[in-house]
Amino acid sequence: MNAGWEVAVAEPAWLGEGPTWDARAGRLIWVDILSARVHTFTPATGRRTVMATEQHVGAAKPRAGGGMVVNLRDGVGCYDASGAFSWLCREPVPGRRGNDAAVAPDGSLWAGTMRYDESAGGGTLSRVAPDGTVARILPDVTVSNGIGWSPDGRLMYYIDSPTRRVDVFDVDDQGAVRGRRPFARIAESESSASTAGFPDGLTVDADGGVWVALWDGAQVRRYASDGRLDQVLRLPVGRPTACAFGGAALADLYVTTARGGPGGSPLGGSLLVVPGAGHGLTQPEFAG
Repeated sequence: MNAGWEVAVAEPAWLGEGPTWDARAGRLIWVDILSARVHTFTPATGRRTVMATEQHVGAAKPRAGGGMVVNLRDGVGCYDASGAFSWLCREPVPGRRGNDAAVAPDGSLWAGTMRYDESAGGGTLSRVAPDGTVARILPDVTVSNGIGWSPDGRLMYYIDSPTRRVDVFDVDDQGAVRGRRPFARIAESESSASTAGFPDGLTVDADGGVWVALWDGAQVRRYASDGRLDQVLRLPVGRPTACAFGGAALADLYVTTARGGPGGSPLGGSLLVVPGAGHGLTQPEFAG
């Protein structure tokens, strides 16, 4: 279907990623990974900010005490409300960087990594507690990407992009995950003329639907809570990377994008929005 998209912010980002609605500030936060920039946009006023980071930044999320937590090349760090930076946990590995991340219902950060050359098994998924304690959840992923939880917190969705799957885990009362299994599959080729692309970032809506951005697929898909594909939003860029609901009513779907890809659209890198696309969930803040 026609997505009814609009350009929220025209920006030639190399690799726009990780949109997150900061409910307390009424703004969207997203990153340009390869330009080492954290962007914010306040729809009510049009105000924008851009903050440079010292390393490539895979994700930035709001903190309960103010500021942001960031998934950087060499680990996870925090900016306080004044902008001062400190490392929370640091684990530099040559050739590896932080990628997508998400805050769990308990306030922990689930942070992914990947190799720059995307070599198989070179990435990880880890849980970073508010005190900086790190628990390795998955030790051998390739391109760790979208992470999200069901409205009741009993399921966690996860994407390792080259698998062309969205997987789902059960979540126990302590927040630990188990029982990984496929939730949805993206076919390698769905017609003789095009491919569906690779699953990248995701978000979960208030009804339990899982929205997935398809890199090189020029679309965002919604999968119902039973894994059934029930909506496709076609976009004017070849490489949508991730999506998140925002706005006062959490009804507008914001989509980050990257340059290049099929079609070579001049809008690649911009922040897009699909007004009134659905009903999102308020995202937790990092408790550290």
